[in-house]
Amino acid sequence: MTISRTDFPPGFVFGVATSSYQIEGATHEDGRGPSIWDTFCREPGRISDGSSGDVACDHYHRWPEDLDLIRSLGTDAYRFSIAWPRIQPSGKGPANEKGLDFYERLVDGMLERGLAPYATLYHWDLPQALQDEGGWANRDVASRFAEYARLVAERLGDRVRSYATLNEPWCSSILSYQIGEHAPGLRDRKLALAAAHHLLLGHGEATRVLRSLTKTAEVGIVLNLNPAYPASNDAADVAAARRSDGTFNRWFLDPIFKGAYPQDIVEAYGDDMPSVESGDFDVISSAIDFLGVNYYSRSVDSANGQVRPSESSYTHMNWEVYPRGLTDLLVRVQRDYAPKAMFVTENGAAYEDELEGGRVHDTERVKYFQEHLEAVRDAVRFGANVRGYFAWSLMDNFEWAFGYSRRFGLVYTDYGNQSRVLKNSALWYQALLTGRSKGDALLASD
Repeated sequence: MTISRTDFPPGFVFGVATSSYQIEGATHEDGRGPSIWDTFCREPGRISDGSSGDVACDHYHRWPEDLDLIRSLGTDAYRFSIAWPRIQPSGKGPANEKGLDFYERLVDGMLERGLAPYATLYHWDLPQALQDEGGWANRDVASRFAEYARLVAERLGDRVRSYATLNEPWCSSILSYQIGEHAPGLRDRKLALAAAHHLLLGHGEATRVLRSLTKTAEVGIVLNLNPAYPASNDAADVAAARRSDGTFNRWFLDPIFKGAYPQDIVEAYGDDMPSVESGDFDVISSAIDFLGVNYYSRSVDSANGQVRPSESSYTHMNWEVYPRGLTDLLVRVQRDYAPKAMFVTENGAAYEDELEGGRVHDTERVKYFQEHLEAVRDAVRFGANVRGYFAWSLMDNFEWAFGYSRRFGLVYTDYGNQSRVLKNSALWYQALLTGRSKGDALLASD
């Protein structure tokens, strides 16, 4: 193993990550209301294998054994998300106590096992009742989100080490309201940009609520960021990469850290720009304790569109494997935005895993994790204030529009009997975190 835990600063947090709709199941139990993903999954053609998260990994019932599994890996922390429809079935009004009870049991279970709880308040499962009122394109939803954050913080408080308000608002707005690949599946750029603004506004309002109700918990946001590289030194390609960076990265980073949208992208969006009211940016740029960075790949941009480098390897999601991009990204964000701290909150890869003789020989994923952790190590050495790394994902789960046809897990999920099997990548991660040599021996035998 060419990398070790000691390559990272003291106190560096290692964990795994999941999200509620992808693993919990139990979509009709204990007062949970329908989410936009429940609706989306029932629309023909939306999910590639026609599946849904109705059962998923049955984590709602199997959470004690799943927490035991996490702890066995030697991790410090568990990043999970809270399902808004479990807390407020209609997205507003009093809390559903059974929903809060579940997350209280889950958080207490983490603490009992020595795992620090890292909670995400919104990982895409908006209550359907709020979508019926316009969803994130409706400004009022930002205030509803802050009310939901209050209910969660009043119950869980400082037992949660870290609260992320949103996960990947680019996905919740552009991918969901403009590209139409995710729920609610719309194709309207003007609505998408309004949704993006209201997501950021909701983040700011929720941040202030969380600050008022907690004393020691860290508060931040998680963004998916793709470093953009020009396909050549040609001026047109350089300009294309600048636009790509602006619409994907700076559109979210700038308002959070600089209190304004990037002017070049404002001009590009023209009449589709969202309505910004006085004081909005003061709320959006409320001080945060950390930025969560989700990294999977880069973009290579030309004047004729994105380029697919032929010399690169690709995951089952058809995403290029480019570890150096993570180093470049973290160093750039540190330089341009100076967040108080950064965490790599998601990083991982889907491959076509098969269970053979009780084992999953996912050698490509092991290589992926090793190279990307080396990239994080290098970013820290170059001055990026990175405080932790969360592997995506703990286990195979419902992969959104791909259903169960893509596997990201360190742990193999048998969806027929809900058994869990540690893949070789899990054993490698365990060896890294615990200092045991078993992971190396297993890899050598592959």
